[in-house]
Amino acid sequence: MTTVTKEPKRKNFLVRFFTMDTSGSKGGSDKLPLWRQLLIQLICLIITIEVMFPIMYIITLSFSSKSTRPSSLELFPKELSLVAYQQVLDRPTANPVTFLELLKNSALLSILVGLAALLVAVTAAYAFSRFKFKLRQVLMLMVFIPLLMPAVGLVTPLFLLMNSLQIKTCADGAMIIQPFTACDPGVAAKLLFNLRDSLIGVGIAMISTALPFAVWNLKGYLDTIPHELEEAAAIDGADPNQVFFQIVIPLAAPQLAVTFFLGFIGHWQEFVLPWLFLTQPKDYTLAMTLYNMTGQYANSIPWNRFAAMAIIVALPVAIVYILLQKQIVNGLTTGGVKG
Repeated sequence: MTTVTKEPKRKNFLVRFFTMDTSGSKGGSDKLPLWRQLLIQLICLIITIEVMFPIMYIITLSFSSKSTRPSSLELFPKELSLVAYQQVLDRPTANPVTFLELLKNSALLSILVGLAALLVAVTAAYAFSRFKFKLRQVLMLMVFIPLLMPAVGLVTPLFLLMNSLQIKTCADGAMIIQPFTACDPGVAAKLLFNLRDSLIGVGIAMISTALPFAVWNLKGYLDTIPHELEEAAAIDGADPNQVFFQIVIPLAAPQLAVTFFLGFIGHWQEFVLPWLFLTQPKDYTLAMTLYNMTGQYANSIPWNRFAAMAIIVALPVAIVYILLQKQIVNGLTTGGVKG
């Protein structure tokens, strides 16, 4: 008489349990055994914890009524005080500038820079996509080269270029624009306007850094629009301007919106260019003010106000990204189906 041991059955059960398909797929290469799904879920859980840890910590600090840094790690607020938010909205820093002025400066830079870069980028991308001309490949390379360089490497030439344009009044009453005109030798001059130390100069510098990506992103999308639509419009009597504004622009509207909002996200949080260019508090942005809230030592930082300011600065970007996440992903992948 033979006896059947339970160990092989137990092993077979464990093997079947961890290799069972729970993906709901009917066949093909999409099947995932249970152990792989558990591993993927574990990795996603670790990533989620890592991402949410600093966010929860900052949110907890922002609802605290104490300005000192907590001595223990707190991920969930023990109190819901809005004192820090009220102080930030009333007077963010010791500089004589209100929160509304900071918000206006950041909004102007983000929106106007995004629109200006989009206007230039869509015309350049259309030219690269539709027209065949000499040095086309060379010009495309020159446009895309800044994408390969670190943004900090472009700061010095932009600083010198913007700083060279100044408006001054001479002692004899004459007004000059450097570097085109100059005062007479030995005549003192008073500075009226420096392009570098202005929101206009920062905006121009930000446009130059935003254009390469915008042109590259729009060019790939315009390549997917059939040429036959433009040819049909031309046969019906439409001139090139009508073809561009009434055919191409409406078809490219989703990608234009995606490109604008991607630029908005980057421009809203831009810190390096405004910090290096601007010196007057009235021109400061929200990102600059957030940095100004940090002192020389950690104990001198008003941690609750710093956290509240960080939440306020990040909130518009987070809302825009959450609302347009699907469109952003679709816009980035659509242009990759055709070279």
